[in-house]
Amino acid sequence: MIRKKGVGRLINQILKKKMEKKLYVGSLSYNTTDDGLKEQFAQAGKVESATIIMDRISGRSKGFGFVEMSSEAEAAKAIEMFNGKELDGRNIIVNEARPMKKRSFSPQGGYDR
Repeated sequence: MIRKKGVGRLINQILKKKMEKKLYVGSLSYNTTDDGLKEQFAQAGKVESATIIMDRISGRSKGFGFVEMSSEAEAAKAIEMFNGKELDGRNIIVNEARPMKKRSFSPQGGYDR
């Protein structure tokens, strides 16, 4: 039988492992597409997913996205290959993705960060 504390620790380890393969890609051109991002990062290894984050209201790219590589080694290679390099006319930022911080609603009309 697994104790509750052990389950929480196990879930955190699994999420951390998943994050080690997931990369944040910033300073993207508004013209960069999911397919273009995937094609670029495929040079470093197998790409599990590539997603540009879009603004819900305007439908326009927010200028960043995430790429998930199939292994930690490929993720490290992608960081080395592409961080600071040009993609679609912009020098991009590539690093390991971090878990999203929990945000709470603020009575002043917005979200606390």
